[in-house]
Amino acid sequence: MIFIAYHPCYELELPRGHRFPMDKYPMLRKQLIYEGTFSNENFFLPKKIDRNIVEKVHNKNYVQKLLTRSLNESEIRRIGFPLNKKLIDREMTIAGGTLECCIKAFDNGISFNVAGGTHHAFSNRGEAFCLLNDQAIAAQYLINQYKLKKILIIDLDVHQGNGTAEIFRKNKKVFTFSMHGKKNYPFKKMKSDLDVGLLDGTKDQQYLNILNEKLNMIFDKIEPEFIFYLAGVDILKTDKLGRLSMTLEGCKLRDEIILNKCFEKKIPVQCSMGGGYSEELKIILEAHSNTFRIASKIF
Repeated sequence: MIFIAYHPCYELELPRGHRFPMDKYPMLRKQLIYEGTFSNENFFLPKKIDRNIVEKVHNKNYVQKLLTRSLNESEIRRIGFPLNKKLIDREMTIAGGTLECCIKAFDNGISFNVAGGTHHAFSNRGEAFCLLNDQAIAAQYLINQYKLKKILIIDLDVHQGNGTAEIFRKNKKVFTFSMHGKKNYPFKKMKSDLDVGLLDGTKDQQYLNILNEKLNMIFDKIEPEFIFYLAGVDILKTDKLGRLSMTLEGCKLRDEIILNKCFEKKIPVQCSMGGGYSEELKIILEAHSNTFRIASKIF
């Protein structure tokens, strides 16, 4: 059975005109249930993560300032969200959901967090809608509690996972792979174990060829015991922030490549959904739904 973390707090009321599509989270859940891909039984209500677990990845001073809402104006501006208790509770719940998903993935092969993929959160600061790095927190937890020796993070959001790269820059137990827009945000990239910068306008076939090549290279080099997949759909041509030229079908094939690889190699995988900023919400929902549909057929 595939388990999916979802909490009503994932949808947060933002100021009018804010470009972050919070309403995609409840609508995605409703769509997957309506079409019969999953049922209510697949979804579970995650709990807020324990602060001590967060502080294994994030600087204690930063966590204290975040939880007490004492970040300065510059730090809040860098995050991009108006800082309030609901937002912080949301981030703690997302991180908790990703961690719970990992434990469930050991038994079921795969698990999903409807939110998450907050890969711009550094060890000592938040950035670009990301306060806490959910997959990094969960990866470190698996190393500490399950004694895993090699974890692979596959980040296919259109924006480089700069926070994840910074957090694990000296950690040989985590291999970070980010495939992203070369000229897109962040304009100053951090160094992942493997970075692939794509040119503006990259289309399906070129993208998929590069992805296959790099995945084969990675799996020839390492034998991961667990995989995190950040399945951002801001690679679409319709995306307002993406700058690539991927179609819905190309995005779907991308997910098939990743999830088939995990299944064939019998490596548990946790998926967080990441970014998606197409003008039409139905396109975002269709792209995200495809990731879930593929998983339901493979696992």
